[in-house]
Amino acid sequence: MVQQFSPWKVLTRRKNLQADGSEGETKLNRVLGLWDLTALGVGSTLGAGVYVLAGQIAKDQAGPSVMISFAIAALASLLAGVCYAEFGARVPKAGSAYVYSYVCIGEFVAFVIGWNLILEYVIGTASVCRGISLYLDSLLNDTLKNTFAEVAPMNVSFLGSYFDFLAFGLVVVFGVALAFGVETSTMANNFVTCLNIFILGFVIIAGAIKADFSNWTVDPSTISANATIGSGGFFPFGFEGTLRGAATCFFGFVGFDCIATTGEEVRNPRKNIPKSILLSLLIIFLCYFGVSTVLTLMLPYYLQDANAPLPYAFEYVGWPVAMWIVTIGGLVGLMASLFGALFPLPRVMYSMAQDGLLFKFLGKVSPRFRVPVTGSIVSALFTAAIAGLFDLAQLVSLLSIGTLLAYSVVAISIMLLRYMDYCEVEENPGQREVRASETTSLTSSSERFTWGSVCTQLFNVHRLREPNAISSRIVGVLATLFCLISLGIGVLIMQAHHLIASKEVWALTLLAILVVLMFLDILLICLQPREARRRLFRVPFVPIVPAISIFINIYLMLQLDSWTWIRFGVWMIVGLSIYFFYGLPNSYREMKRQRAGWQKLKYSDRL
Repeated sequence: MVQQFSPWKVLTRRKNLQADGSEGETKLNRVLGLWDLTALGVGSTLGAGVYVLAGQIAKDQAGPSVMISFAIAALASLLAGVCYAEFGARVPKAGSAYVYSYVCIGEFVAFVIGWNLILEYVIGTASVCRGISLYLDSLLNDTLKNTFAEVAPMNVSFLGSYFDFLAFGLVVVFGVALAFGVETSTMANNFVTCLNIFILGFVIIAGAIKADFSNWTVDPSTISANATIGSGGFFPFGFEGTLRGAATCFFGFVGFDCIATTGEEVRNPRKNIPKSILLSLLIIFLCYFGVSTVLTLMLPYYLQDANAPLPYAFEYVGWPVAMWIVTIGGLVGLMASLFGALFPLPRVMYSMAQDGLLFKFLGKVSPRFRVPVTGSIVSALFTAAIAGLFDLAQLVSLLSIGTLLAYSVVAISIMLLRYMDYCEVEENPGQREVRASETTSLTSSSERFTWGSVCTQLFNVHRLREPNAISSRIVGVLATLFCLISLGIGVLIMQAHHLIASKEVWALTLLAILVVLMFLDILLICLQPREARRRLFRVPFVPIVPAISIFINIYLMLQLDSWTWIRFGVWMIVGLSIYFFYGLPNSYREMKRQRAGWQKLKYSDRL
């Protein structure tokens, strides 16, 4: 008799992967190597931001210490990067954080993450295309804007003032190119990314030649400029300004996670994905650090142009040729970002469609090109419409929610995975016994839970060396508590910052209690038994590294404004409607089919 399933079991069932450590079969074409992945990660991250971000932060937030802001942001990004790197080695599947959360947390959370990754990549691609259009328009004296406004004006409050045909066309062209030739498109991306890095190298070397270290020791009493100068020196806005700048710089590193969506198109993914993630983060940091250093040495921080700092800096030092090279570099960087933003979108949709959570036609793979052609074209058309219709100035902040939420879930998953012993089993009932089937909780029927057993395991009195059901459940509860404590500390710092600074007793006491609880929580997790060491890439110092990453991500999410959360809520209502009316029934039917297959297999074994 087939077992009946409760809605909770369906919502929390987890995807199982192969226990033998192999990559498994894939319908996609494995053509990407280490340098292809590295170029993809670098290109998607080093867009126009590297030509703009350093000047903005130096002028308004950090001054010459912007280089330290980038170093702090790079360290925070590295924490997320190593979590992605371990999962890339252990779960080499298309889908990035969607698949990772499906393996360790459950189907419902996985759908939420996947749906937000779609939002992130759609808005990211559309905003890059809008940026290219505006960038070209600034070089052409607003010719494109005036022409489009005459041909296709739009007088709707929440849309753009005109339909941007250039942005629409760019997405369609790149989307079709990706749909029918990943290998050729990757070669083009490699070329554009290398050209971008070459231009940035020229900027760093040329800027170093014109460096003036007196720009790092500005005395505000000698300056008559009408600008925000602060206290001068290397930290004109204090170290607090450097930290504020680091929070802004953090979003300059967003994009490397697109590497994690390529798991089924990479040769030797268990080695190449971790290496490429770490290598791309290193290259990105060196470029940001170098550009921010020479920029503040060429030109005092208070004279920076917030919109075009590098061209203005070279014009300031009397190098107009370098100014035009930098202008071309901005366009090249935007082109590389467009490829990096559009590439992962159909991969996430393909992975969700393969699991039955999105419409099946989005997961169909062309036998000739070995690419999800239908999903690629549909995603390109949808993104092109968004790029053409909307003024994305207010929507870009939604990128932050999707990215930070994905980072947090990946870090939580690493914490859970390290204290489990059965997350890497193949979703294949014909090869494994029922124990390796779709799991729905961290417990099993063979374990008895009592207050005594839980308290004993909480401190691991018996010094167990291998995880069991009780220890895994304890880690899951402690990880949840850590997220809630991090949320409480973040809210307290935001709402009572001035009270903490003025040493109010109740605020300091509450903060101290929450910090002590956080450390106690981490200590109890450290006491639990963990899985045996594997030869694959592993995050060091678990659970400390994932915990720091979780706290940073939660704190940054709290910085987002209320309208961003409202728009996020609207997007989630649409996604949850698809899940509960389409994805959940499909998932329920799939569970019944698989369980029936396992029952039949057991019956045949008895015979």
